[in-house]
Amino acid sequence: MSFARRLVLGTVVVLVFTVLVLVWSAERSLRRDLEANLVRALEREARLVRAALPADPGAWPEAVRRLATGSGHRIVVVDRASRVRADSDLPADSQALLGLSLADAPEIRDALRGERGSAPVRGRLGPGELHVAIPGVSGAVRVTASLGQVDETVGHARGAVAGGAVIALLAGVVLALVAGRSVTRPIAELAGAARAMATGGRPRFPRSGIPDVDALVQALRQMHRQLSDRFEELRRERAESTALVDAMTEGVIAADGRGRIATANAAARRLLGYGDSEALPDLPELFRAKAAREVVNAVLGGAPVENREVELDGSVLLMNARPLPSGGALLVLFDLTEVRRLEAVRRDFVANVSHELKTPLTSISGYAETLLTDHPDPDTTHRFLETILGNARRMQKLVDGLLDLSRIEAGRWQPAVEPVDVAAAAQEAWSAFTDRATGRRVELALDLGAGAERVCADPDALRQILTNLFDNALRYSPAGGRITCRSRLDADGIAVSVSDTGPGIPSEHLPRIFERFYRADSSRSREEGGTGLGLAIVKHLVEAHGGRVAAESERGRGTIVTAWFPGSQTG
Repeated sequence: MSFARRLVLGTVVVLVFTVLVLVWSAERSLRRDLEANLVRALEREARLVRAALPADPGAWPEAVRRLATGSGHRIVVVDRASRVRADSDLPADSQALLGLSLADAPEIRDALRGERGSAPVRGRLGPGELHVAIPGVSGAVRVTASLGQVDETVGHARGAVAGGAVIALLAGVVLALVAGRSVTRPIAELAGAARAMATGGRPRFPRSGIPDVDALVQALRQMHRQLSDRFEELRRERAESTALVDAMTEGVIAADGRGRIATANAAARRLLGYGDSEALPDLPELFRAKAAREVVNAVLGGAPVENREVELDGSVLLMNARPLPSGGALLVLFDLTEVRRLEAVRRDFVANVSHELKTPLTSISGYAETLLTDHPDPDTTHRFLETILGNARRMQKLVDGLLDLSRIEAGRWQPAVEPVDVAAAAQEAWSAFTDRATGRRVELALDLGAGAERVCADPDALRQILTNLFDNALRYSPAGGRITCRSRLDADGIAVSVSDTGPGIPSEHLPRIFERFYRADSSRSREEGGTGLGLAIVKHLVEAHGGRVAAESERGRGTIVTAWFPGSQTG
């Protein structure tokens, strides 16, 4: 805040405080004096009323009404038991409240003790009242007057004082403003020149006529010339460094000795989940992971950290940190998430393929050794050769499935979409399982909805999809079961589903059944010759059409696998 503003603000604060104190004290003093005068006046009136009361108490009500008419004040007479004997506000024909006790009124208690009593009563909505009571002949006499006149007088006085105070306040502000500007104008202009220098602008130096200020102006002129040269060099170097850091694919973060981040390139913001213009917290608060915070604490403590791998919000980062010579730290972040994911995929793939090939290879090796060493009879030899052939075909099927998946995932296969008859494709796919289905008394049912008899898809891909779904359904269907192929119009195209009457799939397995080599019941699947790739191939083939696939199942109620094909049907 400038000196002129401080001067004006200080003057205003002092004047406002003075005015408030003056108004408060004047109002308080005036109200106290006016109420004291009113108390004395009411006391005199009460004495007159006491002197004018007749000796007969029965005549008091009429007497106080008459006396109150002349003064305009309320008059109440009570006996020594604090009971009301006369009240000027009660009509002549209504004395229902006579006898009401006023023992709780403080002024009555004082009067009954032989002293003058007074008590103001402040009103909530209107002016209050002032009660004054004095001892009477056989009790007490109380006179009540409204405080409205006092409030009005005080209000007028307050307004007059406030008006004068406002005038004084305005005059004081004007004088303080004029004085402040005359004193601070050269200094303010000099400060503006200094700010222009700091921001790289062209400063305007004042001519104040004050020797000390003029000497300061000359020093600033010389400093401005020197800083301009240095700033230009620094801007050039900074632009080159910024371009180099922003072009890096690694995240780079530089912080000062207090942990405040000075530089963070786009790669670092992306890795940490911050936008380009979003403010970054200080370095000690930047990371939530414990391992990353340990790296930060170590480097801020002066110790370098090399090749520390940390997990941060689902990403794997390799952190390298170096303390800077001038204080602070430099952090470099390498994103290893994709590398680690590919390594995990490779490990899982090798492990799964090895596991899938191990069983048939072991079987082939064992039977072949038996044939070579034991020379069994022809029937046994034939049975062993059939087993060897079956396991070889199983390995061939696994390799074919892997090749299909590889081709689809690599994008080397694109569907040749055309209208395909769903019933014909289903019957053709089912023909490969006729013998198995007949032996287990499992039948195929077709349920094609109106307008969904044909679907826009690659014919070979649709047959392969249905073949894999039928193979899965038949593998888990009990003897005498039913497999149903349905097609229905959907908002996005046509849905083709295959359902069975098997034991179903537990809910915890459903999210993963479309993963390669994943089996909800691995032992039974292998016994039936499954490779664990069928549903994965179905998923990729459907998604290659731009569709999606999902499974529904309940224990004991079978499984439904539905594939949605986009596009309108063709009749």
